[in-house]
Amino acid sequence: MLEASIAILVGLPLLLWSAEKFVGGAAALANHIGMSPLLIGMLIIGFGTSAPEIIVSIIAALQGKSGLALGNAYGSNIANVALILGLTAMISPIAVKSNIIKKELPIMLGLTFFGAYQVIDLKISHDDAYALIGLFVLLISWSIYSGLKSDKDILTAEYQDELDAGEKSLKLNVIWLLVGLLVLIGSSRLLVWGAVDVAQYFGVSDTIIGLTIVAIGTSLPELASSLIAVKKGEHDLALGNVIGSNMFNTLAVVGIAGMIEPMSVASEFLYRDVLIMVGFSVALFIFCIGLKGPGRLNRLEGAVFVAGYCAYTYFLINSAFVNGG
Repeated sequence: MLEASIAILVGLPLLLWSAEKFVGGAAALANHIGMSPLLIGMLIIGFGTSAPEIIVSIIAALQGKSGLALGNAYGSNIANVALILGLTAMISPIAVKSNIIKKELPIMLGLTFFGAYQVIDLKISHDDAYALIGLFVLLISWSIYSGLKSDKDILTAEYQDELDAGEKSLKLNVIWLLVGLLVLIGSSRLLVWGAVDVAQYFGVSDTIIGLTIVAIGTSLPELASSLIAVKKGEHDLALGNVIGSNMFNTLAVVGIAGMIEPMSVASEFLYRDVLIMVGFSVALFIFCIGLKGPGRLNRLEGAVFVAGYCAYTYFLINSAFVNGG
């Protein structure tokens, strides 16, 4: 138990550090070869902030821990919206100005409903996984099209500011890219081992560990990037990072894990966690799409999100120990 706890405490910081270096190196390298800032932001940075979830879920699936893989993906989606955007909005209300973000919001909501539909039969089969990956390819294609067509969107300037602040040396960017990837894989293995061992010690399911400790831990890059973005006044960037991460989680993380190993889904996961994910996503859409004026997530709405997430997590942990997982 002590060794597993140390593995989690060591694995999480290494995971976050390596993800930052991996994303920074990849984005700077793409910028060096002349890739559009908007494409870099939507594809590389969007993919990179989900890199911890992807690697953790792949390793969990390879080890036959499907509950951990699925809990990590859906739990991260819940944490991204309720905890991360909630905290960010409490610090500085998030105003939505980018037309691309306004187009991505309904897409994210639609993919969330599709992800929920996939688990109605209480499993993620190989066919389900192929469907998710197919949609992921379509999403990437749409992102490239949008990035080439909307290069004057306000989001472009915000991504360009992020790239300008990065490392200038091509050699160092390549080194950080490779080092970040290697440490990312190693720290993910360490985290998965520790999480599974802790779950077994306390007699709770891998899914609960995935929904709580692992989901929050792998979502920390989104928290850091969102807080930094709003501090700079880059509200669309903060929201875009979360929306992109959730779409990547729903499609790529679950899809890749499902291709490796079909996943069974407990009924309580469907009626509790999936519904919570859908509920928070619908609320985010309503707040930010601007049905009654300019879209924004204000401090009160952010506080409601955070309170809702705390209540959900408390219920999750309490029921796990009371019911034995």
